[in-house]
Amino acid sequence: MKLPSHDAAAHEVPATGSHRVILPRRAPLAPLRQVGRRLLMALFVLLATVLIVWIDRSEYHDNADGTVDLLDCFYYATVTLSTTGYGDIVPYGDSARLLNILLITPLRVLFLIILVGTTLEVLTERTREQWQLKRWRNALRDHTVIVGFGTKGRSAVQTLCATGLTRDRIVVIDPLPKVVESAVAEGFAGVVGDATRSDVLVRAEIQRARQVVIATQRDDTAVLVSLTARQLNKKANIVAAVREEENAPLLRQSGADAVITSASAAGRLLGLSVHSPTAGTVMEDLIQQGSGLDLIERPVVKAEVGKSVRETDDLIVTVLRGHRLLGYDDPEASPLQITDRVITIVRAPATEEPDSAGKQPGRPAKPTLPGTGVSPMRRSGG
Repeated sequence: MKLPSHDAAAHEVPATGSHRVILPRRAPLAPLRQVGRRLLMALFVLLATVLIVWIDRSEYHDNADGTVDLLDCFYYATVTLSTTGYGDIVPYGDSARLLNILLITPLRVLFLIILVGTTLEVLTERTREQWQLKRWRNALRDHTVIVGFGTKGRSAVQTLCATGLTRDRIVVIDPLPKVVESAVAEGFAGVVGDATRSDVLVRAEIQRARQVVIATQRDDTAVLVSLTARQLNKKANIVAAVREEENAPLLRQSGADAVITSASAAGRLLGLSVHSPTAGTVMEDLIQQGSGLDLIERPVVKAEVGKSVRETDDLIVTVLRGHRLLGYDDPEASPLQITDRVITIVRAPATEEPDSAGKQPGRPAKPTLPGTGVSPMRRSGG
């Protein structure tokens, strides 16, 4: 299989936009709106100064003709607020000097702040982003890295969130800036760049990640990403998707712990749905977390130790003992041991709409499975 240096989509990444980390934040105003707001504020300050001088114009002296008219008021306000101060129009009365101290001087400071506000905002924003990025890197541990935010990547993220993973523990990597921006808009941190490059993966702190999901558009890209990710993190659980089943062994050799053949899986589900539409519906429900029936993996609880698979309250389909998978009908699966993990079918908890205050309404507590937060499916007559 030919292995190009990076994904085809990565060719669209501009040189200046690669390797950027984008954290979720509020959407800023458009530049024209920001400039317009500052101009209106500066104009308001200028008009307020003109009004103050015009009201107390009898306390001002113009060295040219001795009187101050409306044009002189605008002129004085302009040179005063800009700190030019030619001195041809001066306040000589006590009230005018008091107003200069109490009102015009603060307006002058406010006017200067507005004028240099753009520069200050840029410097402040860059400093804030650097500080936020540094704090984010220091706090990021045991997170999940999603490589590719297409249809497969989005579906993987939705499933992870449905199982209880918070959005701040997910980092999305994609070569297209628009795709990363859409992920950031949904509350995820994003890195723009080619994930086959180690420096891009390092920016996502992959060396401290717990799990990596590779959902690229091409199989050769997935292989390169898996090789690079495994080199940077020996302990992470790497799950990858491939289109062609013949590339699955190569992806496992490159370091992936689990490989999902998307085309074959979709084809099997299609075939099952044709043969038995109801069974296809049930299978689709099982792989869609958070609604109907869910397929989960959990540890064995103390109350289940020593029991057979059929004696438990849950619908156990497989027992994981060490590195062996034992079916529910396997004689070796029973009795259950404390070190076992079981794959069970449970009913997803019913979600209720939040009230007007944005809080979830109270509901009676139900027994949940350890570490899952979901209610077990009770056997009839159990």
